[in-house]
Amino acid sequence: MNTKEGGAMKLFVANVDYSITENQLKEMFASFGDVKAVKLITDNHTHRSRGYGFVEMPLKLDAYNAIENLDGRMIKDRPITVKKANLS
Repeated sequence: MNTKEGGAMKLFVANVDYSITENQLKEMFASFGDVKAVKLITDNHTHRSRGYGFVEMPLKLDAYNAIENLDGRMIKDRPITVKKANLS
């Protein structure tokens, strides 16, 4: 099996504008395939977005397609970073 096929993949998304919601982030990634989960990381005290989070997609092929198309894309005047999450 090709490493880009089958199985879920978690993506790390950084430099996200603080006003972006989890639903908006999900919509961005949904145009490349199914989205299993979205989690924006927030500050424990202010509950304000910290500008990064994770998106989980059920199919690796869709996740790689999202990386290829979204990494570096300008979203609200900020180039977002999208890459495979380092879970080690």
